[in-house]
Amino acid sequence: MNRFLPSFSRYYRCFLGLVLLVASGCNAWPQTTPPAADVVVVETTQEVTRQVTVVVTRVLTKVVTATPRPTWEFTPTLSLSPTTTPTPPPPHASLLKTTDCLYGPADFYLYKTTYPAGTQLEVVGRSQDALWINVQEIQGWNSCWIPAENASLDRGQVTDLPFVYTDLPLTRYEYRPPAAHAVREGEIVTVSWEAVWMSKDELRGYLIEAWVCQNGQLVFLPIGIQPTYEENAGILSVQIRDESGCDQPSSAQIATASKRGYTLFAKIFWPPP
Repeated sequence: MNRFLPSFSRYYRCFLGLVLLVASGCNAWPQTTPPAADVVVVETTQEVTRQVTVVVTRVLTKVVTATPRPTWEFTPTLSLSPTTTPTPPPPHASLLKTTDCLYGPADFYLYKTTYPAGTQLEVVGRSQDALWINVQEIQGWNSCWIPAENASLDRGQVTDLPFVYTDLPLTRYEYRPPAAHAVREGEIVTVSWEAVWMSKDELRGYLIEAWVCQNGQLVFLPIGIQPTYEENAGILSVQIRDESGCDQPSSAQIATASKRGYTLFAKIFWPPP
């Protein structure tokens, strides 16, 4: 039996070698990669719902009611009598002599134009004292003032005309109005101001327009102060009578007068009686 052991061992080794050969042969075969599986992309849309909560604190319900449109019944009436009285045309004035027409109702107002004797003018109104009338060309405009005694009206009287107050030509930037102040002693008011320098060619003085109480009535009183070039220096003053007994308070204003017009008026603080 021992005789057969070497043979068995040899056969065993041969069998084992054959197994190893087969195993190594299997590993030597080329490796093949299995085909990749198809990738299927499934797009899924997920709906997102946002819930918005609106808090209504108060709900008002307005009931609109249609208002029927009224039906107007119009019955025409025929009137044979006129309901208005036509306004008569303004009177005309005929100049009795050649007359200068000024910007205000006094001879110290600035000159505007001259009309020859016999000129026909349309009358607009009068000054409060009825000594001056405001005239313009027939159906014209841009009126000026002439003495009432230099004209003859085609109808009516000067006192029948309305009282009018007209604007003055202004020069705003060349000169300033005086800064005047007033003091009272009984019925006499003294107005004082410092002179405004002007060249000799431009100097036309100063204009005070006052509304003062005289004989129980508030009257318009224009005052012209026309100093010479040498006198237009220092403090100037004028005295005005202003009585008591009027319902409305007195007042006054002052302007500087130059060759081309007046400055804006400056108010004078007028002391009451």
